[in-house]
Amino acid sequence: MVVRTVLCVAEKPSIAKAIANHLGDQVTTHNIQGNPYVKNYEFEYTFPQWGHCSVTMTSVLGHLLSHEFEPRYKSWTSCDPSALFDARIEVFVGSNRKSIADNIKRHARRADVLYIWTDCDREGEHIGTEIRSVAAQINQALGRAGGTVRAHFSNIERAHIIHAAHHPTDLDETQADAVASRIELDLRVGASFTRHLTLSLRPVLQRGNLSEASQLISYGSCQFPTLGFIVERYLCVQRFIPEPFWSIKLMHRKAGIKVNFVWARKHLFDRLTVVILYEGCLTLQNAQVKKIKTTPTSKWKPLPLTTLELQKCGSRFLGMDSQKVLQLAEKLYQKGWISYPRTETDQFDQGMDLRGLVQKQAQGGRWADYATALVEGGFLWPRSGRNNDKAHPPIHPVNFVNPTTPSNEEQRVHEFVVRRFLACCSKDAKGSKTNISILYGPETFNASGLVIVERNYLDVYVYDRWGNLELPPFVEGEVFEPTEAILSEGMTSPPGYLTEPDLLALMNANGIGTDATMADHIVTIIDRQYVEARAQPRQARHGNDEEEFEELPAQSRVGTGREGRTAVAHRRGGRNSGAGRGGAITGVREFIPTTLGVALVEGHENIGFETKLTKPFLRKEMELKMNAICNGQMTKAQVVTETIEQYRGVYARIQQHPDALRTAVRKYVFGGVN
Repeated sequence: MVVRTVLCVAEKPSIAKAIANHLGDQVTTHNIQGNPYVKNYEFEYTFPQWGHCSVTMTSVLGHLLSHEFEPRYKSWTSCDPSALFDARIEVFVGSNRKSIADNIKRHARRADVLYIWTDCDREGEHIGTEIRSVAAQINQALGRAGGTVRAHFSNIERAHIIHAAHHPTDLDETQADAVASRIELDLRVGASFTRHLTLSLRPVLQRGNLSEASQLISYGSCQFPTLGFIVERYLCVQRFIPEPFWSIKLMHRKAGIKVNFVWARKHLFDRLTVVILYEGCLTLQNAQVKKIKTTPTSKWKPLPLTTLELQKCGSRFLGMDSQKVLQLAEKLYQKGWISYPRTETDQFDQGMDLRGLVQKQAQGGRWADYATALVEGGFLWPRSGRNNDKAHPPIHPVNFVNPTTPSNEEQRVHEFVVRRFLACCSKDAKGSKTNISILYGPETFNASGLVIVERNYLDVYVYDRWGNLELPPFVEGEVFEPTEAILSEGMTSPPGYLTEPDLLALMNANGIGTDATMADHIVTIIDRQYVEARAQPRQARHGNDEEEFEELPAQSRVGTGREGRTAVAHRRGGRNSGAGRGGAITGVREFIPTTLGVALVEGHENIGFETKLTKPFLRKEMELKMNAICNGQMTKAQVVTETIEQYRGVYARIQQHPDALRTAVRKYVFGGVN
């Protein structure tokens, strides 16, 4: 009987090891010469389509091939940077990947089938084609139809891997082409603009004795729009002019409960008008309950977890930057504990056995009792979001893990993923909301109360807050004299600097990077010294919200009421009222541009061209074209040609205004000194 030889190649060594252990009964491990991380695993396996086979499982370390301009363009002064838009690009195996490529060639020589096990996303498809091209150099049959297949999997749980092994598919050439076009465009556009900006600004920057890193003005089609978002918000904060406003605050204490009534007008910017309305309230002395309405309400359970949401929640709840939380999730995936953490999908396929996954979490951990209750009757199918990348399910736990097994940081991410999944499979929280509307003088004031009836998902998803807000008993038509009334002064406040969750949301909405690369772009602009990251001071309010009602000292009260009505009390409210007083720090990062970062954005703004490098439009259009390649609506050649022409036009415009950037750099970096 002829035994076929199958060469399996994964994207990472840990994945190769896990797959080999799932498929092989007796696995022999071999080191490869020249690389301490990549290993070969040899075993026998019976594939339904090929019968009994001799299998070698190995891996790469991400991309196998490198892309560079031919040597004559290596020197930055060898040509005008715009020549790089058309320069020939060489594709080769870099010296740091040569031992891996040689290992693939050695085993490809006798292989009947090349089985690709790279991650199932666009990047994984392209890495798969790189592996195929290297293998086909030594065995042309692997480059022909049927010679190379790929596995589709979203986690490395044993049953899932076996199913993938039995159902091979073809590499998706359109997705690979989309990545290939992005690689070429990023190289051409990035190199041409980086050289031009650096060479034109170097004389100015050298006068300031800046660090060598600051003198390299690195351009990236994702980096610059990301910087643009941060600078735009920063300038909004800096240019903000506060305005005073006035409002009426009303409090009534009944049955030992203090109720803050909110003025229906919120606040006004005309003090005299507010004073007149306030005096009208005091003149009539009593308030009357006009309307009471009690209705059932719900707090919806969260949607299934996507990569973007994981990164945002990691910042908000775990105090981790987006890159760190994704790296930890990747480790959990490689260990077989969670599903593939790079996904845009927020809806579970109806065919998934979610009850079975919940059952696994009933084995232990702080959430075990909750998981058991779900299995015994509390389970409800998760909500479905609007996104489905057709590649991977939402991020979810695939196996039970003893909570003490992962490292401390891994535990925190793993716990969040588990709690989020269990919350998705729960019922919404239920409550009863009461709205009270009163008339005090000519003015209407409102108060709301909440009684939680069923906590449901809140019992496991500790990251959401929804608390009882007790109201004393009121009846319609009831008349009472408010305990306190205050004429309050506040100041409008600027928006906050961009936080990491806000920046990620902006990048996602504008097509800047993918869910898996956005964190890397943020890190890049920090490394380039365009932006600084700092922990966000904890603020009580955002925007122009007024201060919470505060009871005044007894000596400031006047009036004839039972506890005294309160006279005018001038206090300044607003989000930043506590700034500079040692406010608490949150785990969320916020971003402040450096003077160089501001200069780069303003300099491009001063050029006046409609299409700017610091705006998201060019990159967003490029991402749409990537999708068009995947959908078969455009070819790689079309996308590269069209996009290069767009950037060529921007380049020409920048060359026509050489002083715009230099002037901005002198203004911000050197305070206007020539």
